[in-house]
Amino acid sequence: MLRYLLEHRAATAPTGVFAVFEDGTTWTHKELLTEVRSTAAALQAAGVGQDDHVVCWLPNGASGLRFWFAVNYLGAVYVPMNTAYRGQLLADILANADARLVIAAAELVPALRQVEALGATEVIACVGASEGDDLSDIGAVRIINGESLRGDSPEMEYPKRPIEPWDTVAILYTSGTTGPSKGVIVSYMQLYAMFGPTTMDFLGPEDRFMINMPLFHVGGTGLVLAMLIHGGSVAVIDSFSVRRFWSQIRSMEATIVFLLGVMATFIEREPARADDRDHPLRKAYIVPSLDDVERFRERFGVDVWSIYNMTELSSPIITERNPQVPGTCGRVRPGVELRLVDEHDCEVPVGSVGEIVLRTDAPWALNSGYYKRPDATAEAWRNGWFHTGDLARRDEEGNYFFIDRLKDAIRRRGENISSSEVERELLAHPAVREAAVVAVPSELSEDEVLAVIAVEQDVTLDPVQLIDFLRPRMAYFMIPRFIRFVDELPKTPTEKVRKAALRAEALVPGTWDREAAGVVVKRDQRR
Repeated sequence: MLRYLLEHRAATAPTGVFAVFEDGTTWTHKELLTEVRSTAAALQAAGVGQDDHVVCWLPNGASGLRFWFAVNYLGAVYVPMNTAYRGQLLADILANADARLVIAAAELVPALRQVEALGATEVIACVGASEGDDLSDIGAVRIINGESLRGDSPEMEYPKRPIEPWDTVAILYTSGTTGPSKGVIVSYMQLYAMFGPTTMDFLGPEDRFMINMPLFHVGGTGLVLAMLIHGGSVAVIDSFSVRRFWSQIRSMEATIVFLLGVMATFIEREPARADDRDHPLRKAYIVPSLDDVERFRERFGVDVWSIYNMTELSSPIITERNPQVPGTCGRVRPGVELRLVDEHDCEVPVGSVGEIVLRTDAPWALNSGYYKRPDATAEAWRNGWFHTGDLARRDEEGNYFFIDRLKDAIRRRGENISSSEVERELLAHPAVREAAVVAVPSELSEDEVLAVIAVEQDVTLDPVQLIDFLRPRMAYFMIPRFIRFVDELPKTPTEKVRKAALRAEALVPGTWDREAAGVVVKRDQRR
């Protein structure tokens, strides 16, 4: 458990560095524990107790790490929220989270003005506000200075009961496929199984993991905890940038990094340099794996692994170092029982495509369900196996190959997107009569978002104006890249949209491309 790991590291290696940040801040294990205990004491004084939910709406950085660890130090439940959430999606998450306290970055708090109901929220701790910022009109909640949340740790009470492996460490929100986002209930045991010694046996105290994935993603949260487990350290950056990547690796002395396939593609496309191998990086997780792992390894002097995972799982499939089989996501790790099944949960033959279903030998090593969604939990866990909704095939040697998602989710540059949530915001525009959103292949990796729209009669709609309408209503990564206008959406006899037909047509002539049009949304310019 995180509390006990923090205390153990501070007692056994007090001067060992655990975290370095881009602004030059460095925390040893002892300094980290001091920061966490002080913050936890203040949170406890503010009424946070064991099992309470606390929303953390913070970017990567020292504050994000400090508040997360402080919440778990009390035995409370960490509920990180995507910093890009806006509009109804933000309201939905707050309504589901059941958190009385929201700890938010100052630049994000004004977005709450657009939310009519803040769920159970009573207090917002505003982190990083400047003097003179007017945040007084955020509903009926009380705004306090997040920087003042430091207290006298000797006065802090112990949790009312020991923090156990099956206790909930976090609720991590991951987009559904055809409905609202779901909160995955994650136990301490699940995160330990996901990134502990059984899965990442090549990590050690000498390693420093660059955390370029957001702390609200399992790829950020889990990897930070992994280094606490393995006795190593983390280099926390705000976000991935091709331009800054190697300078950050060198200046922060990172030895390992997690890269989405598209990130690795961007890095490979940079012109070759004489110092391509002159850096401390020695290991890389690349998901999905590159077509030519050996080329990447030879150019940069980095060993490569790949993996299949999702927020609900615990890294059930992983490759060996520098996999030689093109396209594989690996083999099933020890402690996991995995099958590929058809729609009746009957196992498919080797070489055939089926849905990944699995269970683990150790209890609590997978998700504990979806928060306040018993229907979704029962559906996913039917017949005693967790159903991932992902399709894969297996070869005779036991190598697995990810094929596609079973439903209509879209994965764009590491973000899972619910097509129904994008459609909902499109339909909010007065000129839009019907809308359907599907994935289309990206020239880089994973998917791009295509919106197919039928407008009201005798109405025209400028795609640029539609993009401007969507900007404040949804996360930047959800905004469609492609827009196609049609008279009517194709439908079945029961009036359901035939999305398979839209995917088959994909980018027909006349489809508008915002990138080709030079329309930039938020972080696109960071590539």
